[in-house]
Amino acid sequence: MASRSPAATRAVNPKSSTTKSEGRSTKQSADQVWESRAVIKLIEAGSAVECPYCLERVKFRARHRDQQVICNVYENGVWQRVEQYHLECYGDADSPHGEAVKA
Repeated sequence: MASRSPAATRAVNPKSSTTKSEGRSTKQSADQVWESRAVIKLIEAGSAVECPYCLERVKFRARHRDQQVICNVYENGVWQRVEQYHLECYGDADSPHGEAVKA
């Protein structure tokens, strides 16, 4: 199936003001301000990042189901980076990017 350009999509459905890409709308609300957020997830195989709190690797261990906190960090509504903490370190750091929620 051939993909359509946004103009072709509007031509088929002129009332549509957003374009779709893989089922997601690409139009964003003008008043939406992105904020940093944190989620708790299992550490996956191949993870090789450094925790910004203790400066040790957040690493996968096959026989353990360790968890990590992954944070999308925004400054002035603009995405800057992703930070990954050990679950314990995030609490010790006083949740710098807000309360972590389970994903």
